[in-house]
Amino acid sequence: MTDDPTSSAADAAATLEALRLLAARPELSQRQLSQELGLSLGKTHYVLHALLDRGLVKIQNFRRNDNKMAYAYLLTPKGLKAKLQLTRAFLARKEAEFELLRTTIAQLKQEVQRDQPDGPGPRT
Repeated sequence: MTDDPTSSAADAAATLEALRLLAARPELSQRQLSQELGLSLGKTHYVLHALLDRGLVKIQNFRRNDNKMAYAYLLTPKGLKAKLQLTRAFLARKEAEFELLRTTIAQLKQEVQRDQPDGPGPRT
């Protein structure tokens, strides 16, 4: 696996979902992000740090918070652009999958109708 978190479709989906979650809720901890993504804490750490290394996300400390370990993960302008690109690619991939599924369903329905015996007939 490379340092690029978008090296596979699964990684691209995890990256996109991480960006979406952090854009909506920048105060999420790594543990909370891990739970929301359905990934292990280690994989979440990897994805998050890859986003930080690529400059897509930056960390801001809540200095006025009693919990000095509290951070916000903020999307950078580069991160917002990457989120848009990943969203477009994800949407195009899912639309293609949807069309293929629609075609497959139509073919299966035709097969069922074609192979169905005429009339109810006797049951055994």
